[in-house]
Amino acid sequence: MSIDTHIDALDTAGKALADAAAAAGPDATVATCPGWQVRDLLRHTTMVHRWAAAHIAEGHTSPRPAGGEPDLDGAELLTHFREGHTLLVDALRAAPADLDCWSFLPAPSPLAFWARRQAHETTVHRADAESALAAVPGPVDPAIAADGVDELLSGFHARDRSRVRSDVPRTLRVHATDTGDVWTVRLSPDAPRTDRNGDGPADCEIGGPADRLYLTLWNRLPQEAVTVTGDASLARLWRENSGIVWS
Repeated sequence: MSIDTHIDALDTAGKALADAAAAAGPDATVATCPGWQVRDLLRHTTMVHRWAAAHIAEGHTSPRPAGGEPDLDGAELLTHFREGHTLLVDALRAAPADLDCWSFLPAPSPLAFWARRQAHETTVHRADAESALAAVPGPVDPAIAADGVDELLSGFHARDRSRVRSDVPRTLRVHATDTGDVWTVRLSPDAPRTDRNGDGPADCEIGGPADRLYLTLWNRLPQEAVTVTGDASLARLWRENSGIVWS
């Protein structure tokens, strides 16, 4: 998927997030993030956007701490969010192809990393904002969703910090029924290892349209949104241990 496609997805998702947050109001409960209200979602996401934009625009080659969440609320917070989102989109569009800055997941380039990461950061949080409207999160473009599943499985959960472990070797298959994408996740006492194929038997398969898979694997939809066949304990293992938290 191209850098421009990721930036466009980030642009679209951020605007939709802001619109949903405005409609819900700052006091609304974010159903997908227990303990959060819309104001918490906006404060967190704008902090991440501005943190990412600084690495890109200023070319930091080592990680810099985030500036902290803004002490704003209501219309002022929403405006601050929109400005931070625009800042990030503009920084990515203006960045040179050979941008040299810090990143934390494998990618063809730092620019490709940040465009992809922030596209999915914002798309997932768009779903959070929509959950505050007492509605199921809206659809995600299937290609974007499949790409996000790949980032989650092959990027985040390839790292040593992944808590998705099994005492004995087990195999989890993930199948996007609309795009045809398949991932085979091999679980063990070590970090998961994911291959982009459907080779060999699997102990459990999680299947469904790419956007339902995407939001379910990010724990934004209930397990019932997808189809689980085989040993359902592996799907529960994922649900209980796969959460990605800000650090």
